[in-house]
Amino acid sequence: MEKKVFSLDIAGKELSAEFNEWADQANGSVLVRYGNSAVLATAVMGSKESNLDYFPLSVEYEEKFYAAGAILGSRFMRREGRPSDEAVLSGRIVDRTIRPLFPKGLKRDVQVIITVLSMEEYDNDILAVNAASLALATSNIPWNGPVSAIRIGLDEENPELIVMPTYAQRSEELPPRAKIDLTVCGKDGMINMIEVNSREVGEDVLEKALAKASEEIEKIQVWQAKIVAEMGKKKIDFKTPEASDELKAAFAELVEPKMKSSNGLIAKNDITGWKQEWVKAALEKFPTASPSIVGDLYEQKMDEYVHDIAIKEGKRVDGRAFDEIRQLSAQAGGISPVIHGTGLFFRGQTHVLAALTLGGPGDAQLLDTIEFQETKKTFMLHYNFPPFSVGETGRVGGMNRRMIGHGALAEKSLRSVLPTKDVFPYTIRIVSECLASNGSTSMATVCAGTLALMDAGVPITRPVAGIAMGMMSDAASKQYKVLTDIQGPEDHHGDMDFKVAGTSEGVTGVQMDVKVEGVPLLVLSQAFAQAKKARLQILDVITKAIPAPRADISPRAPKILTTHVKVDQIGLVIGPGGKTINGIRERTKCDDITIEEDGTIFITGSKGTAEAALKEVEDLTREYMVGDRFEGPVVRLLDFGAFVKIGANADGLVHVSEIAPFRIGKITDAVQIGDIVPVVIKEIDEKGRYNLSIKAADPEWAARKGLTPDDSGGGHDHARHTGEKSFRRRI
Repeated sequence: MEKKVFSLDIAGKELSAEFNEWADQANGSVLVRYGNSAVLATAVMGSKESNLDYFPLSVEYEEKFYAAGAILGSRFMRREGRPSDEAVLSGRIVDRTIRPLFPKGLKRDVQVIITVLSMEEYDNDILAVNAASLALATSNIPWNGPVSAIRIGLDEENPELIVMPTYAQRSEELPPRAKIDLTVCGKDGMINMIEVNSREVGEDVLEKALAKASEEIEKIQVWQAKIVAEMGKKKIDFKTPEASDELKAAFAELVEPKMKSSNGLIAKNDITGWKQEWVKAALEKFPTASPSIVGDLYEQKMDEYVHDIAIKEGKRVDGRAFDEIRQLSAQAGGISPVIHGTGLFFRGQTHVLAALTLGGPGDAQLLDTIEFQETKKTFMLHYNFPPFSVGETGRVGGMNRRMIGHGALAEKSLRSVLPTKDVFPYTIRIVSECLASNGSTSMATVCAGTLALMDAGVPITRPVAGIAMGMMSDAASKQYKVLTDIQGPEDHHGDMDFKVAGTSEGVTGVQMDVKVEGVPLLVLSQAFAQAKKARLQILDVITKAIPAPRADISPRAPKILTTHVKVDQIGLVIGPGGKTINGIRERTKCDDITIEEDGTIFITGSKGTAEAALKEVEDLTREYMVGDRFEGPVVRLLDFGAFVKIGANADGLVHVSEIAPFRIGKITDAVQIGDIVPVVIKEIDEKGRYNLSIKAADPEWAARKGLTPDDSGGGHDHARHTGEKSFRRRI
């Protein structure tokens, strides 16, 4: 195969697609580059139809450390292990974009693998979608693409939207901080996948960003279409399996009467129960029928029924109005005095408990991936979805991609309202326990997480709430209905899952998936409006449960004290081989001492241990000035004076003439080693040595000590002019 390269200018840089012989055993493959980033996408379809009741598509996003020019991992394992969370999320973006475009009823295994070959300033997830699209569209695999992806950014200083922002332009910490990080996929003027991370941005701004994204997507679509016309293979002929007339008649006899008698009101358990009864009865009546076709017929008919009652009858399966939220309940705290913060949130049959733990800076997670090499993460949200939450049995423990994705959505929705490190230097971990599920648990996690944050005393700027929106549409008549707070049947049989989280001031997180080929921008505009109305209702319930963050953190949470030293003093605090800092930890019994590169020091522990460690650090790094007063022990005696310890690593000389307002003959007549004496810094010489004075600090000290002018002796001046000079020369 002769190498062919196609290119397109996007935001001033070249987007290229190279077709070569690298992976010529795959059904389709392509190498896509943008800037110094590159991915290889391959698509392969199995040869046999399965009997599964779902389409077995798998998308693997493979990060290789060589792509970043690095050798990462532990000292004992340098080979790549399981995918990072970032890789899982990137793979999910590809999966959610391409899945709706496969023909219904396809049951062959299809696997798309994205191999990251090079990365630098741009995230490869956008390249991954476009590469997967080209690999599928130019292959013989039946698929209704192409589909394209773009990223849009916005920072807090420039009103202009940024097409394909770099990692630096997407940063939430480095100025100018990003306000929007928007990933959009779509085709033919429709949107079929959205990811948004934003900092309380208005819906109108997001709609403008979506419109801009749609413009850029159409450019890529035209480019892809030309490539497919030249490089595309003939598609395998596939027809969606049809149920027999006899099977359809049996369905009309056994199930349709139940649908009609329900008068449009169908519970989640009804749908599940009816399907089980139908499959059992149908297979008994038609033993040779395919279980897959039997199940697919039920899903098809239920889809049609749920759509019909929404579009034609203006009803929802649970009788609610289209913009009505189910019953809400919120509770902050009251679960256990041991947990630092808790939130319990109910929305209908969706119940989520969020438990929050506060830790010191040393508890931050160290990210060691090709995107974030040795970056510390101080806010974590982990989402659990046990089988009992949907009334089922199953495997407990471990993580799956859905849990990672839902946790990431809730985490980014809450992150923008968290305080900065200088205000609240704690590491925060929230664990979401989904107790019951019938509708979006990720958005319920946002609400429960907000309650837990405020219960823990985390000074967030504003509470955050989330809601899941849905859509029922009829392509033929171009009618649609937007649904607020979708529950199980509307999620499963509906056309859109549009999750929006935010505060009273704006949106903080969005995620959208579809089961149709796309959603018009007009529908998204209505969905944003209904979501805002619902969000404000939920926020009202949350603030009634807890109006503001508690004034104090839990007494069981660690205390963190902060100080700052000069950068050139960091080595002094650490000491050779960490000896000094470890010694402070051991002596004070504090939990941790963390030093930042700018000299900021965080000390974590109980109140007493943290204060003790802070005092040692401040004493160690204190810069002394003339006039500073101390009480310290005498540590050394010389003929002409005494050395007094004034800090952890500092002492100064009290000359015999500075002990009393009268002459002292011998230093040993006044002080002994170990005596605690008051001193003041009288002078700091050109070499940084401290000359101290007792009589200036306390003129009456000598009298209280019992010294009198009669205690004077000879040799005083000689010691001052010979011994002191001799000593100074030696040091």
